[in-house]
Amino acid sequence: MLQITNMSAIETIFHESSDLLRFITCGSVDDGKSTLIGRLLFDSKSIFEDQLEAVGRASQKRGSAVDLSLLTDGLQAEREQGITIDVAYRYFATPKRKFIIADTPGHEQYTRNMVTGASTANLAIVLIDARKGVLTQSRRHAYIASLLRIPHLVVAINKMDLVGYSQSVFDAIRADFENFTKDLGFAEIIYIPMSALNGDMVVERGDNLGWYQGKALLETLERIEISHDINTRDFRFPVQWVCRPSNADAPELHDFRGYAGRIEAGEVRVGDRVTVLPSGKSSRVREIVAYTERPEVAVAPQSVTLLLEDQIDISRGDMIVGAGAAPRITREFDAMLCWLSETPLDAARKYLVKHTTKTVKSVIGNIYHRVDVNTLRQENGITALHMNDIAKVSVKVQQGLAVDRYKGNRATGNFIVIDAATNNTVAAGMIL
Repeated sequence: MLQITNMSAIETIFHESSDLLRFITCGSVDDGKSTLIGRLLFDSKSIFEDQLEAVGRASQKRGSAVDLSLLTDGLQAEREQGITIDVAYRYFATPKRKFIIADTPGHEQYTRNMVTGASTANLAIVLIDARKGVLTQSRRHAYIASLLRIPHLVVAINKMDLVGYSQSVFDAIRADFENFTKDLGFAEIIYIPMSALNGDMVVERGDNLGWYQGKALLETLERIEISHDINTRDFRFPVQWVCRPSNADAPELHDFRGYAGRIEAGEVRVGDRVTVLPSGKSSRVREIVAYTERPEVAVAPQSVTLLLEDQIDISRGDMIVGAGAAPRITREFDAMLCWLSETPLDAARKYLVKHTTKTVKSVIGNIYHRVDVNTLRQENGITALHMNDIAKVSVKVQQGLAVDRYKGNRATGNFIVIDAATNNTVAAGMIL
């Protein structure tokens, strides 16, 4: 039997997962987010020739030189208007790490798309135009990143070429941003001056920012440590599917009953005692199936199928957790809510809450306060939420949910709100 110590198992999975960094670019309009990503892809030689030719043709139609921002602005409307509307995902790799980039819009009306892109990110890059300083959207996106518990923040003070690469401008913007974020709880904030248009401090240092002693952006992204971002203590396994194969040619599968899903936190071993929620029934793990393997241990964020020793009624939406380390089961909780819909919150409408793999009917109760993203002040007496509002609310659900605080576990501490009439996602929430 394979014997692996607790720490070595975790280190093995983290070694595999830490090679992948998910990050977003965000900030205000025209701060250069798409240009930065285009420059990052171009200078790291992550662009195919046909992609570059297509961008060249699109740039000619606009009467400009090669515009690297078009590498991410994929929609025709985006290219015609010169803005980012949808979240654009791009993939590239260096010898040291793989990357998934989410280029998010800067316009306030598309803040909901920024929330979507940020929900799975390990790191956020907030771009700031050196000529304009810290703007409302800069603050809004930094605050949302903190709500979503993104631990690492890079503040890219861009367009330094338009302010003469002035260190005093950089220092003033850094001081302003530090004053705003001092209570937001980021584990790490790194400030980098750059010119995405000219390539200074993106992949190469360039010749114009000799007074800055830090690393260029790509080296920063390659070296950032993310192995501690996953909750390794509390085993959480939302069940996505119950596997009951029916294959006459494989009689050994007739009694197969497996529970498929992704480990959202912690680890599980063959022989571990686990509890099934909400029923509270207990059993032991008989077998772990991971594609074609039968490992003795599995760790977040692996997707596996678990087989238990006892026959327990388990269905999609249930959660298998470590015995003695269960989340609380509740029908009412407080949360920070980002309202994403153009249709305001309406107490008379029917809403659904989707938490991990379970969807239940819900009511949005009290609105305790709304947050002013410019000052972080709490505004009381709010009776409705409109698009882009961020507020603390109470939520009541028809069936009990096994929840954690978002601060302790992003996967089991988040939820989305769905309009039951239209099936549109109208809000994203973080459980307090």
